[in-house]
Amino acid sequence: MSGARRATTTRLAPQPAAPPDGGTWSADPYAHALRTGRGPLFLRRADGWLLLLEVERWCADADAVDLEVVRRCEGAVLDVGCGPGRLVAALAARGWPVLGVDVSEAAVTRTLGLGGQALHRSVFDQLPAEGRWGTALLMDGNVGIGGDPRALLARMSQLLRPGGLLIVETDADPAVDERVRVHVTDTRGATGSPFPWARLGTPALLRHARRAGWRATDQWTTGSRSFAALRNRTPRTHTRPEQPHHH
Repeated sequence: MSGARRATTTRLAPQPAAPPDGGTWSADPYAHALRTGRGPLFLRRADGWLLLLEVERWCADADAVDLEVVRRCEGAVLDVGCGPGRLVAALAARGWPVLGVDVSEAAVTRTLGLGGQALHRSVFDQLPAEGRWGTALLMDGNVGIGGDPRALLARMSQLLRPGGLLIVETDADPAVDERVRVHVTDTRGATGSPFPWARLGTPALLRHARRAGWRATDQWTTGSRSFAALRNRTPRTHTRPEQPHHH
């Protein structure tokens, strides 16, 4: 699923517990929101704190901030947690070979409906072309996937080619560095299954990245959205880096 953006202090009124959905993404409020393209939708911690999910933006066309990310991509692109597919569609329209990956069936269905390529799979499952992707994306806070940033960064290193590019959208609050369990909820009180998540500002991401052998090459903020670009470790025996594909 796509990540979260702005923190909010909104608290929902108590609601009856939703019937169990067996842990399937197809029955949760996230799937419903993606099918309709409308929120409001939140990530909710056990203490009741809420993080607003920007469903309408995710379901719209890529905006100017997204297109700056698109312009930075190199070679074949893997969009991890592609959500409803706006980045996959934007890259494909510009001629990039691109694949989206998401654990939400509704997200993959919507991406395919835009004409993009996407797999209903976790990033930790076996994926096509492991070790050969030119660029990987962790947009919309998706560095939180799995609740263990170091494990996720190690996995991204396995997926990218030596010297590959990882673009991460970080939390707008630079001080954030937390691992929590959350669930998706809406204003009707419907809830999804709980799962581990992480939130990182850019300083925390760079700390984790350095320890995992990544090299930071750029960071930028546009409006309320913050990003960092990292390079995968290049083996010393690799004397001639593969040239990026320019479009």
